[in-house]
Amino acid sequence: MLPLLSVRQFFRDLRQQKLRTFMTMGGILWGTLAIVLLFAFGKGIYSAQMKSQKGLGENIAIVWPGMTTKTWQGLPKGRNINFTEDDVSLMKAKIGDISKISPEYSKWNVPLQYGKQVILQNVVGIWPEFGEMRNIIPDLGGRFIDALDIVQKRRVVFIGDELKQQLFGSEEAIGKYILIKNVPFRVIGVLKHKEQDSSYSGRDSRKAFIPASTFQGMYSRRYLNNFVVQQKESSSMAAVKKEIYSLLGEKYRFDPSDESALGIWDVTEGFKFLTTFFWAFRIFLVGIGVATLITGGIGVSNIMNVVLEERTKEIGIKMALGAKKSMIMMQFIFETLLLTAVGGFLGFILGMGIVKTIPLFKVEQYIGIPEVDLLGTGIAMGVLAIVGLAAGFFPARRAANLQPVQALKLF
Repeated sequence: MLPLLSVRQFFRDLRQQKLRTFMTMGGILWGTLAIVLLFAFGKGIYSAQMKSQKGLGENIAIVWPGMTTKTWQGLPKGRNINFTEDDVSLMKAKIGDISKISPEYSKWNVPLQYGKQVILQNVVGIWPEFGEMRNIIPDLGGRFIDALDIVQKRRVVFIGDELKQQLFGSEEAIGKYILIKNVPFRVIGVLKHKEQDSSYSGRDSRKAFIPASTFQGMYSRRYLNNFVVQQKESSSMAAVKKEIYSLLGEKYRFDPSDESALGIWDVTEGFKFLTTFFWAFRIFLVGIGVATLITGGIGVSNIMNVVLEERTKEIGIKMALGAKKSMIMMQFIFETLLLTAVGGFLGFILGMGIVKTIPLFKVEQYIGIPEVDLLGTGIAMGVLAIVGLAAGFFPARRAANLQPVQALKLF
């Protein structure tokens, strides 16, 4: 009976005090809306940033030649350390924590020609594993460099989507020939567009990728520009780096603790930073949302105190007729929870509507695609329940402690 009476009382107050009731629910509504939207946009931005970060590759590091800064085994500091494909093969065979590895040769400002169109771009020589590590996915109908291309030193090229647009426009590129340094290469694939917010030698969308063996034959290059390495899921990049320093240090006779001998960009550190940053950001959002809901709860509590003053006589009559204190108290708490729940529900529905509408404005490249966050929703529900109980408890206790004679004398 108590819930039914409280619901009837809620609708009676709604009819008699529309403005007051809606203003009371408004604080809860906006608080819930704030939590839903803050978490949805936060999750959308996080997903967009992670997607862009993955454009460079996951669980990888890029390693460049360096210069020694320490004397070692009678050798002076200041020696240049360079490496070859043989070193990459050695690391692949000797370091168990490595999942994949590929050399990378680069040549800048190479003339690429199709018909009368000539563009100066970066040509890269790599192994097939490079594409998997760097999340280079061929568009429909194409493929990336494979092992047979390496063995046979084929003159084939995989081009970035932006480079394809510059050379071919809307024309189909796969199967056509382009000139690289006046040498014909057959296009075997085009990069499927990807988000990439960081790079070390230009965006993949603007590059031309050819087999490493073909690159060596064209440019007679002995030393690599760099190599890319990927750790095993069960390992860590810290362990991989330590083993690389140890193995190459032994071969080229430099101190394995001399970090300047090799330049290493550990991409996994960026993922860790991004994850830590957004968890801290979510905690910050929780604080804002909770503060907003608490403010709304204070408003609800104040309104329930006003309601108590208006219904003092009614409470006195109920108590005079035998109503227990617990019943009076529970009625006030239930009404407060109902008021809070309705406001929270409306805020959640409004938030859902806004989140579903945002993608229509095509702003995902700036803020990602907002998603309703289950964590945010759960926090909102939990805080709403606590706020509702707290907002209703003190007015309810005051109502339950009223003496029937005093309550009736006031009116």
